[in-house]
Amino acid sequence: MNTKIKETIKNIQPVKFLLLLLSGTINAIGVTLFLSPVNLYDSGISGTSMMLDLITPLPLSFFLIVLNVPLFLYGYKRQGLVFTIYSIYAVAMYSLAAYVITYILPVDVTIASPLAEQDLFLCAIFGGMISGVGSGLTIRFGGAIDGIEVMAVIFAKRIGITVGTFVMIYNVILYIVIGIILNSWVLPLYSIVTYAAALKTIDFIVEGLDKGKAVMIVTTKEEEISKALSDEFGSGITLINAKGYYSSQDKTVIYFVVNRFQIAKLKNIVISNDKNAFVSITEAADTLGSNTKRGN
Repeated sequence: MNTKIKETIKNIQPVKFLLLLLSGTINAIGVTLFLSPVNLYDSGISGTSMMLDLITPLPLSFFLIVLNVPLFLYGYKRQGLVFTIYSIYAVAMYSLAAYVITYILPVDVTIASPLAEQDLFLCAIFGGMISGVGSGLTIRFGGAIDGIEVMAVIFAKRIGITVGTFVMIYNVILYIVIGIILNSWVLPLYSIVTYAAALKTIDFIVEGLDKGKAVMIVTTKEEEISKALSDEFGSGITLINAKGYYSSQDKTVIYFVVNRFQIAKLKNIVISNDKNAFVSITEAADTLGSNTKRGN
C-alpha cells in the first residue's frame, strides 16, 4: 500500500464520521425546514443547488453531490486527502439528510416552514443560524460542507482578492441571478439576512464566544510588568527583544494572551508599572497550546 495512503488512513479518526453525520444533518434541518419551504436561499454551492432545485425537476440532494464533490476533488492537492474525505462525507450526509427530511419523513415542507410558517424574517434568521451551526461544526471537525470555500482558497490569491471577498462576490452574483429568475428582489434580500446570520454563527462555532486577546506591551520595565502579570494571571509570558527606531533605546515586547474580562486589570497593571509603555490589543481568533506557567 502507498505510504501516503497509509499515513492518511492513520490520520483519519473514525469518530469524526459520526460527528460529521451530525453536522450534515443540522445543516439539512436549517435548509429544508426553514429556507427551502419559503424560497429563501443558502449561500455558496448549497444556495446554487437550491436554485437549481427550483428550476429543474431534480432534487436539492442531487445537486449538492454533483456540484460539491468535483470541487473538493479539484482542491485535493491543496487541502489534503483527509480534509477531502471528511468534506465529501459531510456533503453526502447533508444530501442524505435533506432527502430524508423532504421525501421520507412525515413533514410538510412544500409551502411553509413547519416551525416558522411563512414568516420570512424568522425563517431567514433561524435557517441561517442552524445551517451555520452545521457548517461551523463541519469546519471544527476537519472538513467543509461547501465547495465554493475550497475554490476561494485556490483562486482568490491568484486574482488578487481575499478568500472572504471571493465568497462574497460569488454569493452576490448568486442572489442577483435568483432575483432575476424569481422576478422579485424580496426573497434574495432576505437570503442576504440568512447569509449574514450563518456567517456570524460559523464564526461563533469555529472561534468560540470568548475569543482570546493577544496583548503586546512595549516597555523598558519588563521585569516589573512581567512579574505583576504572572502573579495576577498565572499565565506564561513571552519576552521579545526590541529597539526603538527614533530613540535607539533597547526595549522589550511582552507578548501575553488574556480573555476579554482580564483586559481592564491588565491595563491597570501596565500603567502602574510603566506609564510610558505602549500597549496593543488584538483578537486572537484561535490559540493552540498551553499559556499556563509551570507549577500552576
